[in-house]
Amino acid sequence: MKKKIGFIGAGKMAQAMMEGMVNSLTIPNENIMASAKTIETTTLIEQKYEIRTSLHNRDVATFADILIIAVKPDLYSIVIEEIKNDIKQTAIIVTIAAGITLKDIEDSFGFQVKSIRTMPNTPSVVSEGMSVICANEYLTENEIVEVEHLFQTFSKTERLEEKLMDAVPAISGSSPAYVYMLIEAMADGGVRQGIPRNKAYRLAAQAVLGAAKMVLETGKHPGELKDNVCTPGGATIEAVATLEEKQFRGSIMAAMDSCTNKVKNLI
Repeated sequence: MKKKIGFIGAGKMAQAMMEGMVNSLTIPNENIMASAKTIETTTLIEQKYEIRTSLHNRDVATFADILIIAVKPDLYSIVIEEIKNDIKQTAIIVTIAAGITLKDIEDSFGFQVKSIRTMPNTPSVVSEGMSVICANEYLTENEIVEVEHLFQTFSKTERLEEKLMDAVPAISGSSPAYVYMLIEAMADGGVRQGIPRNKAYRLAAQAVLGAAKMVLETGKHPGELKDNVCTPGGATIEAVATLEEKQFRGSIMAAMDSCTNKVKNLI
């Protein structure tokens, strides 16, 4: 890719994205630039990823063909006010924060701007992320595909209509936290039965990874895969019955509703 990629903000999510881009070898390091608030952060990024850095957001705005704004939702309007007169006329603005709409971006700039709303997640750190994407009407199909290819250096991608984007954090962006809680609980259960903790974490994590791959690679319904594990009168169906009694699925869906409601009220 010949386009220049800019990051305003260099937190964990941004760094995961940078790492994927650099490791993909499809983007020259000198074509990536990031801004951060402190010398410590810019020095860390320079040493780790060998990309350009600056303490000034306007430098990145001037540099970038694809500008990724990687700050907290409440800082978007402040950052855009700072950089709106510095971006290239053809620049593509990419957001990664929950709750920021395409209209919010255009309203903040005050003029027509090419923008893409995305929601990546933290497994991007190990190149197993999931990123959901939607774009406004000012981008061509080729431009959208170009951004998808950029995100595919660290994650899988899916497109959704923007009206569904507020639901994405609950099922993709925030959901790794639920899975980590599940792994921790499974490991605690193993420790309770005498399994050493380090082995319990490995057993639980691999079970989750394997189950996820079964869903993705077989194309079978999760309910069918669950049924295949539950032999009549066996131990697994006893465990499943207990989860149903404790409202396991209902609790997950209720948590997702809470997450989505929070996203809708972030700004």
